[in-house]
Amino acid sequence: MPNVVIDTHAIVWFLSRDPRLSTNARDLLRSTTAAGGIIHVPSICLVELSYLVEKGRLPAAARDALIQALDDYATPCSLVPLDRLVADALERVQRRDVPDLPDRIVAATAIALGAPLVSRDARIRASQVQTIW
Repeated sequence: MPNVVIDTHAIVWFLSRDPRLSTNARDLLRSTTAAGGIIHVPSICLVELSYLVEKGRLPAAARDALIQALDDYATPCSLVPLDRLVADALERVQRRDVPDLPDRIVAATAIALGAPLVSRDARIRASQVQTIW
């Protein structure tokens, strides 16, 4: 089963069917779910989403949709903790390449799980992390 890791903006756009999600990313996420794979959501994404809602940059409905997807066993979304494996993988994501710590944690989660990362982030995509956009 193919599994993927997803960045904050991408999971928000996927759940809301936002057209800003690239066709390539949307197709991959759909094929992952159709094949019984898992969409891994780094825990930092939930924290980041809460922060963006607090700042008024996203509606509370965006966080609610993610919580619902994570709590619904019928959806293929799974929250990935920030654990020792992710912390160790962080060393493989250079700060000069990806300076934002939440972005580095998302990228490190993909490395720790050995799964591609769905992200539009240009810095992550320019790094050695396997990304799909």
